[in-house]
Amino acid sequence: MNLDRIREGLDDREIERLSPHATRSADAVRRREEPRLKLGYRQAFSVDVDRILYSHAYTRYIDKTQVFYLIENDHITHRVLHVQLVSKIARTIGRFLELNEDLIEAIALGHDIGHTPFGHDGERFLSALCKEAGIGYFHHNVQSVQFLDRVERKGKGWNLTLQTLDGILCHDGEVHDEKLEPKKGKSFDDLQNEIRIKKEDPDSALTPATLEGCVVRVADTISYVGRDIEDAIRLGMIRRSDIPNPCTKRLGETNGEIVYTLVTDVISNSAQTGCIAFSKEVSEALKILKQFNYERIYMNPAIKIHTQTIEKLFGILFKTYVRDIERHNLSSVIFTNFLTGMSEDYFYTHRPYEIARDFIAGMTDRYFLTQCPEDLRPKSLVMYG
Repeated sequence: MNLDRIREGLDDREIERLSPHATRSADAVRRREEPRLKLGYRQAFSVDVDRILYSHAYTRYIDKTQVFYLIENDHITHRVLHVQLVSKIARTIGRFLELNEDLIEAIALGHDIGHTPFGHDGERFLSALCKEAGIGYFHHNVQSVQFLDRVERKGKGWNLTLQTLDGILCHDGEVHDEKLEPKKGKSFDDLQNEIRIKKEDPDSALTPATLEGCVVRVADTISYVGRDIEDAIRLGMIRRSDIPNPCTKRLGETNGEIVYTLVTDVISNSAQTGCIAFSKEVSEALKILKQFNYERIYMNPAIKIHTQTIEKLFGILFKTYVRDIERHNLSSVIFTNFLTGMSEDYFYTHRPYEIARDFIAGMTDRYFLTQCPEDLRPKSLVMYG
């Protein structure tokens, strides 16, 4: 059996099966061309999915904070569950809009790989250190591309497609969009330019090049907005009755109701349009709900009791690793656990500050704490509900 023909047949069927607005697997572009034998019978974006799943960075999702860190509760969402929920929600939307589900899955599974330990607080602390060091602001979406493209496989990277990397870079679910239309025709040069601009200006807007990337971006929001509320209720931080009335009336009051309403609304308002959109009423209710989450959950003092300690520890580790690199301290964990076997190209193209950034950003919460002075390590709170 000719396996190449299987893949070609799948590519051909996409022309009939997928929407005219979808991204075809045959149109995938890689930075480096690869022989067909290496890719086998799998389609291009399916290969990306496999490479992300087998990456070391994906494995570390298991102990990365989503919102609530240093809290012992087996039912609180961690980063690994979040990306799976994003993938499922995005693929559901993509199926009904007749988009490329392999590309959607690749973007969804890889979109948060660059997140630091301790969630957005950790991202903020590392960003301040990077900015002070002169290497630009730190953004987890930029770092996701950095890991997959420049760090994984000892500096060789996974050679993922442009479409997957672009979707990962532009996934920002914190931005509120009523309507999102892809910015088509990007190149790898455009990708690098957008990364450069984002490091210089954290407020610069990024728009995915594909409709699949747009789907993942809205699915990111859909996956966390209701789920974070359920976690906060479970931890006793808010009550269900606290949710703003305009939101419960339009979206529902449980995560299941909220997800179903938002997904249904996106499908209804996006079919055959070439863009991804919410209705005006649902978009406004979602905007109010996101603001509620920000004020009552993400900025809740109950989850900020260790913030100053964690910030101090980020500073200690960053400065320690930079010093160890500059002094060529081969006994340091940054050499033994990260740089051993790294490609020469990685060494030549990354300054000590950038290497320290990559090492710390890749840490799990638990590993981060094991690298800190024992007397400074904060203790987890037990909060079962």
